[in-house]
Amino acid sequence: MNYENYVFDLYGTLVDIHTEEDLDLVWEKLSLFYGYYDAHYTPEELKQEYQNLVKGKEAEMKQEMLDTSVERYAHEAFPELEITDVFQKLFEKKGVQAERELSVHAGQFFRVLSTDYVRVYDGTRQMLSALKNAGKHVYLLSNAQRIFTEYEMHVLDIAKYFDTILISSDYGTKKPDRRFFDLLTEKCGLDVKQSLFIGNDSRTDIAGAKAIGMDSFYVCSNISPHNDAAPDAKYQVNHFQKWGY
Repeated sequence: MNYENYVFDLYGTLVDIHTEEDLDLVWEKLSLFYGYYDAHYTPEELKQEYQNLVKGKEAEMKQEMLDTSVERYAHEAFPELEITDVFQKLFEKKGVQAERELSVHAGQFFRVLSTDYVRVYDGTRQMLSALKNAGKHVYLLSNAQRIFTEYEMHVLDIAKYFDTILISSDYGTKKPDRRFFDLLTEKCGLDVKQSLFIGNDSRTDIAGAKAIGMDSFYVCSNISPHNDAAPDAKYQVNHFQKWGY
């Protein structure tokens, strides 16, 4: 492989993560946090309100997507919500006008509570470092929430390897929507013929790259969809074989 630009997915490709949002303890602790600021919920009520708000926001964005008078979503098949809005709305539901920073902290507390582990796959830092030392350009295009991902990347000490990082929650769209891919190529002036996309999901990563004419490298990992196949990928590797998982 001899490309100038290497575009990576994050979770399941470079980073192994397991979260469990349904645990009772998560909602017990989060309801206590909200109670500190006079937004009083039972754990069960808080969980239900959170789920309702997420579903409602996603449905609202999809409806706006169908309304061609709404420019932001008119051409987006896969809109992405901003999760901080949900945590802020949870305060407002109880009559609390929370500062944005507090809503971010609530979201990050939720993430920490629900995260079993987050770690880089073996060889990740060495690979990224080798690409940079070879004079290659390295980019990240991730379906994720900035209030989680930005901080996890710093904890894992990998943010420094990327020339540009694009996170879907910042742009209201996500892979495989070609608009998200176009944002990267236009922002960074990438020649797709000199670029390789590396990801672990054929439906979002590989299909999205194909739509803009970019070669792709499929990584089968423990987070890849079950029985996922990537016939359109130019290259394939199995994390379990290569890194011993």
